[in-house]
Amino acid sequence: MDKKEKEKFKKILLKKKEAIISKIAEFDTESKEIEPEIAQDLADRADNTYTKEFLLSLSTQERKQLRLIDQALARIEECTYGKCEMCGEKISKKRLEAIPWTPYCVRCQEEAEERIKPES
Repeated sequence: MDKKEKEKFKKILLKKKEAIISKIAEFDTESKEIEPEIAQDLADRADNTYTKEFLLSLSTQERKQLRLIDQALARIEECTYGKCEMCGEKISKKRLEAIPWTPYCVRCQEEAEERIKPES
């Protein structure tokens, strides 16, 4: 991967990182605003609790993605970006364009998902 392509991906990753940080701050603010009031009935309190938990779970997912983005940015600096962390093969450009923070090629990602898939 040449320097121009790395810079392109770096810009994409930084833009996504900025958007996630903004969204996390918004989720945190919204979850703090949802506080049960004394006069609420049981259904309202349950709804508020569900909404708060939902917002916090979204925030957790966003934080995981932020971690993956930071790792991808580190790989760019280390000149290992675009290489699968499992097999060492080159990750296809098409995959990187779709998921620029991915650490794995398609084959290794599928293998990783198979290993963590719960048994039926």
